Amino acid sequence: MTMRNHTPVTEFLLLGIPHTKGLENVLFILFLAFYLLTLLGNLLILLAILSSSNLHTPMYFFLGNLSVFDICFPSVSSPKMMLCLMGQSRTISYQGCASQLFFYHFLGCTECFLYTAMAYDRFAAICHPLRYTVIMSHRVCATVTLGTWMGSCLHASVLTFLIFKLPYCGPNEVDNFFCDIPVVLPLACADTSLAQTVSFINVGVVALMCFLLILTSYTRIVISILKISSAEGRRRAFSTCSAHLTSILLFYGPVVLVYLRPASSPWLDSVVQVLNNIVTPSLNPLIYTLRNKDVKLALRKALIQRVHNCGE
Repeated sequence: MTMRNHTPVTEFLLLGIPHTKGLENVLFILFLAFYLLTLLGNLLILLAILSSSNLHTPMYFFLGNLSVFDICFPSVSSPKMMLCLMGQSRTISYQGCASQLFFYHFLGCTECFLYTAMAYDRFAAICHPLRYTVIMSHRVCATVTLGTWMGSCLHASVLTFLIFKLPYCGPNEVDNFFCDIPVVLPLACADTSLAQTVSFINVGVVALMCFLLILTSYTRIVISILKISSAEGRRRAFSTCSAHLTSILLFYGPVVLVYLRPASSPWLDSVVQVLNNIVTPSLNPLIYTLRNKDVKLALRKALIQRVHNCGE
């Protein structure tokens, strides 16, 4: 594609969610409720984990990290989207668009790595219970966490560099409510085949590798659980994994639909991204606490303690 002779783009126009004209007020209230629920739910999980020494274990260490990223992840796009729904400016600067894309993929990749680490943690706890404290030591947990940060930063940096090293000289209308690869890349006024190929491989390889590692861990877990003679023991072992499996399905579904499809559909992509960016992070606190007696007990004690301290 020959580069067009136009003024370089300095800002983009976010078109928002397609086919929602006239529903702005309803969507604003709905999305605000989900966003506040996400912040409150994940902050409560962090409070429970930090305040209870019983929850200072590798499983809850990774859950705490997941809560941090579930707070940050919707914050990349939700505030700007809600401002647009309120009638504020739909424009976003060139640098702001690049920042959205970087942090979206940085946080998304980090969550992908965290789910993989949590699957390995469950594998170590169920398949090697006697060596669990050695396999998942504090040093190992810290190293894994640092690795997720660094690996995700590299992943997002490569994607952002590939997308924004291309020239953008018009049009500047982003057919979504935030900047992401499928909607920004078509706006480039140069050949995008290399960026498309590398982005597809980059996102696909990371997601596929993590998914295969998770699948391998849970295959070994299921085999070990089936060997347990007690029905109650099998039920308890499965219950410790059910919340994590539910979150994995909610996380990988949108990834497949948005990034690993050959053709793009703006309306479907927007709906899937709303679920991925806003709805799923608000569900994780419910998934991990409704069936977790330890978290509920720790949270109850923490809240009682806070009320008691305020009353003194």
